[in-house]
Amino acid sequence: MIGYGQAGGKILDEFLEYDQRTGSNIVRAALAVNTAKADLMGLEHVPEDRRVLVGQSRVKGHGVGADNELGAEVAEEDIDEVMSAMDQIPAHEVDAFLIIAGMGGGSGSGGGPVVARHLKRIYTEPVYALGVLPSSDEGGIYTLNAARSFQTFVRETDNLLVFDNDNWRNAGESMQSGYDAINREIVERFGLLFGAGEVEHGGEVAESVVDSSEIINTLAGGGVSTVGYASETIEREDTGLLSRFRGNGSGGDDSLDAAQTTNRITSLVRKAALGRLTLPCEVDGVERALLVMAGPSKYLNRKGIERGRKWLEEQTGSMEVRGGDYPLRGGDFVASVVLLSGVTNVPRIKELQQVAIEAQDNIDDIRDESERNLDSLVNDGQDELEPLF
Repeated sequence: MIGYGQAGGKILDEFLEYDQRTGSNIVRAALAVNTAKADLMGLEHVPEDRRVLVGQSRVKGHGVGADNELGAEVAEEDIDEVMSAMDQIPAHEVDAFLIIAGMGGGSGSGGGPVVARHLKRIYTEPVYALGVLPSSDEGGIYTLNAARSFQTFVRETDNLLVFDNDNWRNAGESMQSGYDAINREIVERFGLLFGAGEVEHGGEVAESVVDSSEIINTLAGGGVSTVGYASETIEREDTGLLSRFRGNGSGGDDSLDAAQTTNRITSLVRKAALGRLTLPCEVDGVERALLVMAGPSKYLNRKGIERGRKWLEEQTGSMEVRGGDYPLRGGDFVASVVLLSGVTNVPRIKELQQVAIEAQDNIDDIRDESERNLDSLVNDGQDELEPLF
């Protein structure tokens, strides 16, 4: 994982904390890149020798502000520093590269695609990006940056996974607390998705294995992806109604538990796909999908997962819908994670594309007006100077 820019670095930091807290091994290697020294110093879990400051000759460690063109320029100028840090990573131990960046600022939105292009040139592993769209109240320049960066990330990566802040900020919430909460939401969803691709699941055995190849195959073909998530807390065995069902040890109770497990799974799959996606879109017309059910193994069964997978096929119209389980030892919840890849019917993308078109038209108008004014000044100056010669 490469966290580029302020938002990217903070989300990377959150992923590393998630690994430590859950005992996962999602992040095989971490690298934080930024043009602002203070942002790098503020990270808590990224090792200091895995932090790269770029653009020092241009911005002296103070960042590029919201200038993503400058962010791209300094990334190109200092790409050797970034790639040298990458050389220390044993590429044969990773399944893919993931660049994490906020798409509204300057460093990540400009520099992230540059790094992606160079990674794809050197390595055979897939290069993905996790791009965070700014909320609409952050200002026009951030929306414009996101419109530009969005197109560049799609072009330079094997798939762009998107999280739209506009759909997640709560009314009345402060900017800082809002983003901290959003970062946790991002890591919770993508952490379960990427964690399912691990070979070892803490001693738990998966009935329908979802390995890294399933995730890679779902993301194949490029484009844009979104993730849905739904979870439900489960009762401990020794308390509540569940323990009473199991009290007499009859076979009828086992069948009742199986039915409840299946119904819970299918319900969570529907909630995940039709609820709040990381990037809101219509689920029909999706090219590929992946369903991951996470939780203690006894609350997961093949029948429920297969029913959920078939329901996803019907809803998306895709013939490439994969499904499997991610057993978690000692967990107190069951969760459904749905990865929808190759989405097309996305209002937010259309809005960004329109912003980009209008911005380019405005830039052209300003440039034309400037040229006319310059011509006018030159002509006026000549008229005034001619009598002096």
